[in-house]
Amino acid sequence: MRIFAIGDLHLSLSSDKPMDVFGSNWDNHSQRVAQAWKDAVEPNDLVLIPGDISWAMQLKDAEADIRFIGDLPGRKVIMRGNHDYWWNSVSKVRSILPKDMWALQNDAVELENVVIAGSRGWMCPGSVNFHEAEDQKIYDREVSRLGLSLSSMPKNGLRIVMMHYPPFNERRQPSGFTELFEKYGVKTVVYGHLHGKSCRNAFEGERNGVEYILCSADHLEFNPKLIAEI
Repeated sequence: MRIFAIGDLHLSLSSDKPMDVFGSNWDNHSQRVAQAWKDAVEPNDLVLIPGDISWAMQLKDAEADIRFIGDLPGRKVIMRGNHDYWWNSVSKVRSILPKDMWALQNDAVELENVVIAGSRGWMCPGSVNFHEAEDQKIYDREVSRLGLSLSSMPKNGLRIVMMHYPPFNERRQPSGFTELFEKYGVKTVVYGHLHGKSCRNAFEGERNGVEYILCSADHLEFNPKLIAEI
């Protein structure tokens, strides 16, 4: 089994929300994602999608985007991003998922000898736009949720974490998130949220035994990124 990651698909198959307003690099991006995905991913592979899946506002309107992903090869694990307004109840999300697709929320998914955990995350203290009065409470809550997710992981298996927000601030300082990764023996962390120029300062690589990978779709030129093979 090979494991891929690609986030921030920002699909809008049932609404008029074209992504090319953010630049010509987004032209026909859903078709480009589909073609690259079919070229790379096989049925037994696993694809991690850490948030910002659909622009839909309601669950019923997100179903076309979920079916689009479900029709692509491989098994999938999805997680909520900050723009997934349609994702209000994980039980309702799970009720519409096609075969071989799992929704992750404050828990863990085990497939073969791989365990996937995760949390949406939030801006970290020290970030340019972090305001303690508004953001500290949300940050603390997301650290707690990540702890719940990691504590539910089986003891054995390759440990991978999905996050939507980066687990660092712009200065790449340690955070409550990174402390938990190291505490629980996480091997790989994939995250998204960043686009365009924001990707230039994103940390990618190994740190204290954890490999960090930015997998925003436009950062990957809409090609799922191979992150592991077992």
